[in-house]
Amino acid sequence: MVSPTELRTRFASSLSALYGREVPAYTTLVEVSQEVNADVIAASGAEAERLGSIERVTAERHGAIRVGSPSEIGQVARIFGACGMYPVGFYDLREANPPIPVVSTAFRPIDRAELARNPFRIFTSVLVADDRRFFDHRTEAELREFLDARTLFPGELLSLADRMESRGSLSAADADRFLSLATAAFELSPDPVDRAWYRRLEEISGVAADIGGVPSTHINHLTPRVLDIDALYSRMRERGIEMIDRIQGPPRTAPGRPDVLLRQTSFRALSEPRRFREADGSVTEGALRVRFGEVEQRGVALTPAGRELYDAHGIRALPDTDTTLHEADLAYYVRDEEGGLSPIVYEDFLPRSAAGIFASNLTGEGRSDASQRASVRDASWLRDALGRELHDPYALYEAERAAGA
Repeated sequence: MVSPTELRTRFASSLSALYGREVPAYTTLVEVSQEVNADVIAASGAEAERLGSIERVTAERHGAIRVGSPSEIGQVARIFGACGMYPVGFYDLREANPPIPVVSTAFRPIDRAELARNPFRIFTSVLVADDRRFFDHRTEAELREFLDARTLFPGELLSLADRMESRGSLSAADADRFLSLATAAFELSPDPVDRAWYRRLEEISGVAADIGGVPSTHINHLTPRVLDIDALYSRMRERGIEMIDRIQGPPRTAPGRPDVLLRQTSFRALSEPRRFREADGSVTEGALRVRFGEVEQRGVALTPAGRELYDAHGIRALPDTDTTLHEADLAYYVRDEEGGLSPIVYEDFLPRSAAGIFASNLTGEGRSDASQRASVRDASWLRDALGRELHDPYALYEAERAAGA
């Protein structure tokens, strides 16, 4: 029988292989990440593994998908739930600059041992089609009609997911079938894209077009983890890969100072061949630029007080050692077997950074009208759409700290 842990590990591997075939530069990104990690381990030894073993870091991936409706994100929750991945956190990217008409959560393991085995995460965004700052009544109605007419996930896949969640395991044959169907569901579709409809949405938001202008969803990016993101950024550019203009998140810390939260960057979205349906019904060849290759470097998780201080004043406002961060209750640590401080890895995301990555890979900033009505979207709304508990990341870090005390 196959457990959720094994299914998650195999699913991450399957999606990674798929994305490598579809976006060859991703394979280069993974290779450079592994080179950088090997160099950091060689130079720093055990110190480099304070935030996770090299086995964990090498296997670590986070992906991103985008869906269009509450029912679609509810189905996503069932599929990832079968893999031992639970929704954690609420992110409102409509408040970013430029604003993006989605709210998001991240599906991931929540148990420390499960994170150590395979910390696969999927950052999942859902379109807010009734937000008048972006979509007028006519566009909302057309969006809903388009989204209601499509089927992202076959019934057989959802049934297998429900079976795994209810029983806690799948037979080898059912697990193979689940992986085949789930991987195919996130593959880039060869179906033609309605050019006029896609361009109309793209004028509002490239993310809206990527969600509501195509007949399926797909992996938008897949992210390896690196131990020195600045070195990776330089090496990717040396290989001729066009990177976005900067690394998102906290600035590089001085030697010996703890890394905090999350730093991210990516290579720019690539022009990929797509087929388009024209107004006269004919099908033509074209291209879209929506998918990119992201990479991340993770640090210690900050407490609410630490996060408030960081958000208000930046990283220079934080103490510069593990001990002082811990004593001021600004970051999460547990005691190791020798009584030293072991950092709890930040497992989640930064909305400003996520929006920055999205925006850096769009063809334009889109448009919105701040004078129009904003739709209410909060953690309670998302919990109802998911049909299951939405976990508070701070509560999870607190529980991990308490368990390790």
